[in-house]
Amino acid sequence: MGDKASVLVADDDTDIRELVVFKLEQSGDDVVAVPDGEVALASLREQRPQPAILDIMMPGLSGLDVLHEIRADEALSDLRVILLTARSRDLDVDAGFSTGADGYVIKPFSPR
Repeated sequence: MGDKASVLVADDDTDIRELVVFKLEQSGDDVVAVPDGEVALASLREQRPQPAILDIMMPGLSGLDVLHEIRADEALSDLRVILLTARSRDLDVDAGFSTGADGYVIKPFSPR
């Protein structure tokens, strides 16, 4: 990967993950794609890709769980994190931002 930063995409839905990866790669980004929160957190600690795009509803560690771990870890706390989710209620959006998200994208979304 060299010195070029990567973007992490964590989503347990293969179709969504592949769509996001495809669009990011079309934009010239290197992408690390993972299927769940545990692998996402391990990848973030090992490679420090950013931003991290995290699906909220994943088995095991949710995107919010991963975000909480990122913000609590001094070595990772400055990473930019975008939550990607079908949860669109104001309460859910507020929970994402109060946990430390830098952005919140609601599914379905335009690939653009």
